[in-house]
Amino acid sequence: MATHDVARTYKPREILGSFWTFANILSLARLVLVGPIVYIILTDGPRLWLLGLVLLAVATDFFDGRVARWSHTVSEWGKVLDPLADKIGAALVMLALVLNGDLPAWLLLFMVVRDVLIVWGGIRLSNKTGHVFMSMWSGKIAITAVALTMLMALLQADPPVMQVCIWTTAALLLYSFIRYVGRYLRVVHTGYIPPDAVPLPMNDPRQERTATPAPLPDPP
Repeated sequence: MATHDVARTYKPREILGSFWTFANILSLARLVLVGPIVYIILTDGPRLWLLGLVLLAVATDFFDGRVARWSHTVSEWGKVLDPLADKIGAALVMLALVLNGDLPAWLLLFMVVRDVLIVWGGIRLSNKTGHVFMSMWSGKIAITAVALTMLMALLQADPPVMQVCIWTTAALLLYSFIRYVGRYLRVVHTGYIPPDAVPLPMNDPRQERTATPAPLPDPP
């Protein structure tokens, strides 16, 4: 009887892991908190409430990854939700500050375009190499600078202080983007895999596209 190889179809949960974990709920809560934060900024609401909500959002960012590791519930969902909540939250809060006249529009545009290009490059590299590439330290420093600049804007810092924060943040965003582009080109042209890159799970369909084909047998 002839046999046929049937490719297995993986369920999303097998690839991404469980969605409703406490760590993922913390990431989702951070997204929910963005709504009232933006509302208070645009309506010039009470600053005490604003700072309280911002600190609560920061706390969820601090704990979600740690909770996932402590509870052994690290999942592909979490790896997507955590940075996604960070990027969407930062963009929306900065948009509110721009509309309120506290930050320049060009800084928001620069940050969004940079983030989109970095995410696009990361997806391309994952599909090409079968690895997930971690955030670079230059990127983490740049995002910290963005957070501090937004905090100074929320606290209504003096204009000279704001100018220093804005231009320092822009310089760090540009420097980190150059570093990401350099890593992308190095991986594409040389096949270099950074030591901190994490292989995709074996049940991820992208592994099949990046697997090295078996060598052909020698001709008789």
